Amino acid sequence: MQPPSEQLTYKARLLEVAGLFLKLGLTAFGGPAAGIAMMHNEVVTRRKWIDEQRFLELFGAANLIPGPTSTEMVIYLGIQRAGWIGLPLGGICFIMPAMLMSLALAWAYVQFGTTPVAAGLFYGLKPVVIAIIAQALWGLGRKAVKNLLAGAAGLAAVVLYLLGVNVLAILLAGGLVIMAAKNIRRLLKIKAVGLFLPLTTSLAFSSAAVPFSLALLFLTFLKIGAVLYGSGYVLLAFLRADLVNNLGWLTDRQLIDAIAIGQITPGPLFTSATFIGYLVGGVPGALLATLGIFLPSFFFVAVSSPLLPRIRSSAWASAFLDGVTVASLGLMAGVTLQLGIAAFVDPLTIIVALVCLFLLVRLRINSTWLIAGGALIGLAHTLIG
Repeated sequence: MQPPSEQLTYKARLLEVAGLFLKLGLTAFGGPAAGIAMMHNEVVTRRKWIDEQRFLELFGAANLIPGPTSTEMVIYLGIQRAGWIGLPLGGICFIMPAMLMSLALAWAYVQFGTTPVAAGLFYGLKPVVIAIIAQALWGLGRKAVKNLLAGAAGLAAVVLYLLGVNVLAILLAGGLVIMAAKNIRRLLKIKAVGLFLPLTTSLAFSSAAVPFSLALLFLTFLKIGAVLYGSGYVLLAFLRADLVNNLGWLTDRQLIDAIAIGQITPGPLFTSATFIGYLVGGVPGALLATLGIFLPSFFFVAVSSPLLPRIRSSAWASAFLDGVTVASLGLMAGVTLQLGIAAFVDPLTIIVALVCLFLLVRLRINSTWLIAGGALIGLAHTLIG
């Protein structure tokens, strides 16, 4: 048993973890990048929990495993500050505020979503969301596309996605191609065969809607949380492939509305799953969808935390991650093109998107203000007629 002073110290650390990440869960507007920046300011600059180098190491590890990077950074930092109990505590405190907000907004959407006011709100929000995604895609693409091969892999991912190829197959192929290209000499030495799988069996054809079940809903979001690499906006491609095309439980309009809700709430964008779960399965659906999409992050962080030095030094793992990242951006571009069709319904929506894109790229306006502006434009458009 620990001495009382050590117990108090440990309890104090747990309270620090809970307090900080609950605060960030309530205030981290602006997407994953903004959340990471706020974490850096809190744990490195202000509180000095860890140094700059350790923060960068944890950030690299969060990018190396599937799932939402900002949430996984919170979980890593929770372990750093308060041990293994800090793992679930930090993650839950960060996720909970956005989940509860998304649940409340989902209820309001179901109750009032067809009213003129709600329709006006989403009319103005949708083009802003498309602009935010496009800006994120541009910024991430400039870092990820380092050479001609990476650019070709990203373009191929866009084409394959638009042709209906399964998103998991696209990610796997992207990772394997880049990994093989960067390690061609090692590959020739071990005479590897059968590395690439044919994609012809992966085509995802649309079919009639699949009967809804809570178990299938949970498993669908568990799968997404376990395999999704890249920005949270890549979530769009997975949600559209599974819930719109394959299962038929969601429409394109509902999907982009869910992403808009994820934008206007703080914390992780992945709490769009809460909104979607409520739309298709009520409160049980919201809880199971949220649990399913976030549970793999806790598992991957717990497993990878002791293995970080070996993972970072692996040429194979880093190259595979590069390929998966580029393929993820291709998926992101493909789904943005498709959702743009649903968002751009008249000249005003196109103008709103272009203006927002300019403000994001040139003036670096916080996306939360643009979301608020889009909502006001939508309301004014509805009232004026």
